[in-house]
Amino acid sequence: MADLTTRTFGSRAELDSALAERLAAALAAPGASAVMLSGGTTPMNAYRAVARRPLRHDDRLHLLFSDERYVPGDSPASNYHQSRALLDALALPPQGLLRVRTELTLEEAADDYERALGSLLSSGVPVGLGLLGLGADGHTASLFGAADLERARGHYAIAVQRPDGMSAVSVTPQFLARVREPVFVVAGSGKESALRALQAQEQGLTAWRAVASCDRVELWADAAAAEAL
Repeated sequence: MADLTTRTFGSRAELDSALAERLAAALAAPGASAVMLSGGTTPMNAYRAVARRPLRHDDRLHLLFSDERYVPGDSPASNYHQSRALLDALALPPQGLLRVRTELTLEEAADDYERALGSLLSSGVPVGLGLLGLGADGHTASLFGAADLERARGHYAIAVQRPDGMSAVSVTPQFLARVREPVFVVAGSGKESALRALQAQEQGLTAWRAVASCDRVELWADAAAAEAL
């Protein structure tokens, strides 16, 4: 069972600043390493803040994504596209960026991403910081319920049909169990029920089930979100 630590911030600005510092430190870690980015709007201020800094990183740094909507890479809905300021600033070689290749069919994209994640883990590169979001419905990455978690067994990535009608590719609990520093980052109101359930480590919450096999998990929340705690 994962050990959950909660950290609250007095404002969204404080959360963004702390996340930028944590991310910058992870990116600058010496030696071969990997960092997992999440999508959505919550981490984007931190991504942009880090992108504006002079960035130095080991040539063996890898970046990957917790999930990706099945849209073109230049779509505003794409996590890859939304993160481009940071990606461009890092200027990683092709082998250092693991992205979901949405130019393939959905199933091919999921299989390709699973192979890439498996190859990364097999190479011995540690996945350090891993950012995750939390939906009002209790989902994380693009894992929305028991059916997704069941299909995820034995896989590092799967194709998902999202409740909003879009398709996506998501990492799985099996992959998240290999992430050394998983951090849920939650800001704003509207997620009170999911946030309380996560802190209570409720076994029926999809987000908690996704990380339950991790050694430790962090939950970061700003003042608006923390009112639920």
